[in-house]
Amino acid sequence: MSKRLNRKYGISRRIGAALWGSEKDPCHKKNYPPGVHGVTGYKKTTEYGTQLIAKQKLKKYYGDIRERQFKSIYKEASRRKGDTGENLIGLLESRLDAFVYRSKFVSTMFSSRQFITHKHVKVNGKVVNIPSYVLKINDVVEVKEASKKLVIVFEAKERNDRDVPEYIKADNSKLQATFLKMPALSEVPYPIQMEPSLVVEFYSR
Repeated sequence: MSKRLNRKYGISRRIGAALWGSEKDPCHKKNYPPGVHGVTGYKKTTEYGTQLIAKQKLKKYYGDIRERQFKSIYKEASRRKGDTGENLIGLLESRLDAFVYRSKFVSTMFSSRQFITHKHVKVNGKVVNIPSYVLKINDVVEVKEASKKLVIVFEAKERNDRDVPEYIKADNSKLQATFLKMPALSEVPYPIQMEPSLVVEFYSR
């Protein structure tokens, strides 16, 4: 197993859930945290601990976003009208790395970030290499012509383990997708339950 996969699956085991829904995730068989003291299992959490885990789930799911950046996204969500938790999910899903993953251009959130930084993606006809770039409604994202024959792209197209959500209009043959709207929590196909309301409580303490 590669170092990257070890790190990825280590995250799942620390959280105590298969974050990305992979059948290969050791979390399914090893229901305890990694490390020599992990075999005792997961400890009962306090209210603060439950809120912290909810925050960690979202942070880690989106490619292990740094705390400073994640808090900045939360602050923007709280400034906007409406439910802060729903706004938070919408902002996370409008990130370019999340969108490229949801559009099935690549197979994982981690590979999505690398794919973007290597300049394989265009937004409205211009190359963008910033994974945290925030899309606007009706923005069109596509894989560069020269990048469409990459193995990573071909493998993602062939996989049938997930569908493109309804807030994205994707053209699989052209490897092009349009961001139709900011999604609600109920529209996002998370493999596990996400609780943004607990994240709001965490930062409101």
